[in-house]
Amino acid sequence: MILASHGIIASQIQSFVGLLDLYPSAAAAYSVRKLRTAYTGSAIRVRRSSDNAEQDIGFVSNQLDTSALTTFCSGTNGFVTTWYDQSGNSRDALQATAIRQPQIVSAGSIINVNSKPSIKFDGVDDKLFSNLFSLISQPITLFHVRKYNTDNLQIPIFLSSGTPYGEVYYSGGNFQAFSGSFINSGIPVNLNQGIGYYLANSINSQITVNNNTIVTGDSGTQGMNQVYLGTNAANSFPSSFNGQEIINYPSNKSSNFSGISTNINTYYAIY
Repeated sequence: MILASHGIIASQIQSFVGLLDLYPSAAAAYSVRKLRTAYTGSAIRVRRSSDNAEQDIGFVSNQLDTSALTTFCSGTNGFVTTWYDQSGNSRDALQATAIRQPQIVSAGSIINVNSKPSIKFDGVDDKLFSNLFSLISQPITLFHVRKYNTDNLQIPIFLSSGTPYGEVYYSGGNFQAFSGSFINSGIPVNLNQGIGYYLANSINSQITVNNNTIVTGDSGTQGMNQVYLGTNAANSFPSSFNGQEIINYPSNKSSNFSGISTNINTYYAIY
């Protein structure tokens, strides 16, 4: 088909294809960019501190609508009450308590990491929670884009809690994971923005950071039925980090690792 008014061949116009269009069937997916063509919801819901009003913030050109966000939070702080799940499973990550809501706007300015909006967890009591409603058994694959702000004794970046439970975190300069047993990188890893990958797959579990395998081994066999971002249910081990994207697959995505990582890195330009 030819668009006669401009002499443009329509087939040459690139349409949007999201990460979840290319690699579907996520259990839950949170991001500051649009991940799926068919997704029609917002990215986040934000509370402004000046009057505690709330507003959904969607997408413009498949990216977070930063104009709407700064207009809504002009001259004040903005906190995330909901990070919407784009997987289609309605597993939104929520926080109704104001003091525990992570921040995305500071004094009218969006909190960015590498020129992209980010959600900042304060390392005190900030957390978002999502109930997965049913147990997800291993194998489980997690991709996440984050920047650590401190190196504490334990800093969970993704935690499922209840029975059973598992976690991925940064502790004492090492990346670690637990799904019934611990695997530990045993080597210092910097706190810079990075793309993390965790495959929970019993004796074949793996942690990879920025396309470099950090550790492989047996992290146990436990699955997940809840997701906490920032800290656990008891507010133990709070995490100080900036999150931009977290995608959880209820399957082994090691065969798609390169494609998914490349897609994420192309957008966030990390390595």
